Amino acid sequence: MKVQINTDKNIEGHERVEAYFSGELEKSLARFEDKITRIEVHFGDENGNKSGVDDKRCLIEVRAANSQPIAVTEHASSIEKAFHGALDKIKRTLTSTFEKQKAY
Repeated sequence: MKVQINTDKNIEGHERVEAYFSGELEKSLARFEDKITRIEVHFGDENGNKSGVDDKRCLIEVRAANSQPIAVTEHASSIEKAFHGALDKIKRTLTSTFEKQKAY
């Protein structure tokens, strides 16, 4: 399972931050690791230098073997909150998707 972290020009992408988010993804999605080939995370600041409510965006795209990519997006006041919201969404989506595949 390969993890790739992408940030826009308004978000600072330090190695420590990337290591933290990669570790959280690997830990949270460990039960799906035999089904997932790649995870891409995209962080963005919708307003740039201007302030705004819930202007940080986190998009998590999961590429599962033999299936279409699955993507979720979350907006929040910080990239950490957006990440954890998106992580909860992707866990629910993957659980639902793989349970449906198992039923067939």
